[in-house]
Amino acid sequence: MDHEAPSFSTDQIAAIVEVARHGSLRAAAHALFITEQGVRNRLLALERRLGVELYRKSRGRRGAAPLTEQGRKFLPRAVEFLKHARQLAEFFNASDEPHEIHVAASEYLILYVLIDVVKRFHASLPNVVVRLGSHTEREIEELLLANSEVAFGVAAPYEPSPQLEYRHLFSMDWSLIAPKNHPIARRQSVSLRELAKIPLILFERGSTGRQHVIDAFHAAGLSPEIEMETTNTEIIVRMVEAGLGVSIVPLLPNGAVTKGRRVVIRSLAKQIRPIQSGVLLRRGEELSAASKALISLLEQPRLRR
Repeated sequence: MDHEAPSFSTDQIAAIVEVARHGSLRAAAHALFITEQGVRNRLLALERRLGVELYRKSRGRRGAAPLTEQGRKFLPRAVEFLKHARQLAEFFNASDEPHEIHVAASEYLILYVLIDVVKRFHASLPNVVVRLGSHTEREIEELLLANSEVAFGVAAPYEPSPQLEYRHLFSMDWSLIAPKNHPIARRQSVSLRELAKIPLILFERGSTGRQHVIDAFHAAGLSPEIEMETTNTEIIVRMVEAGLGVSIVPLLPNGAVTKGRRVVIRSLAKQIRPIQSGVLLRRGEELSAASKALISLLEQPRLRR
């Protein structure tokens, strides 16, 4: 061979990836289960092989990026290198050894969609471990772009990143939920103008769901009165059931969210834009056969009827 390829180990490549991911040698050492000096030694060996400086040796200001310009250029290739190394390691025992699929999803979709889907998935592929991580929509997008170990996301993004592909699964209409003894519960239909006069329990700031609701009120020239905020639909339903107020939430047609709850439901369809839920994928990336099988189960509409 005219040009012998430089030799470096996956341990060295993993060191630069973890330093970039966690922001410091100390945090990278914790993630890799080695000492800080061990991380430093791997990085120095990698720099000698490549002939460039990849990470900053001095502390600098707090929050500064740990990688040099050369390190930042190298990072995407390093992530890809580790991905291919894992694929090579699994090549000969792909059908015999357990695999893992890391999925980042919103808590709503884990509770009311993914748990049932994963149960069915395990029945057909028992050797594949599915790891579900609960995150906000913004965190899901960030994880997909920064961490190649996350296979895909399941979320309701407000505006998906151009670097990600959105594959639609289903839409959810919005409903008012109220305690059974609340005056609004006596109405068969409710308008946003009426709701603007009532203190509401809404999703926390930054969530896709909250933005849909706020957009609808503002489009009608109204401003909602927000009395309480919380993180997820399950908590909202419990708060309403306890008589703490009324809320506006997206509901699946199968009624799973409010089943058995002492609340009154009134549809707000057409007054608020439906919330779109789907799969988020890195553009141009080929999924594993197991990931494709899991997504195929997600795409079956009977799971949400």
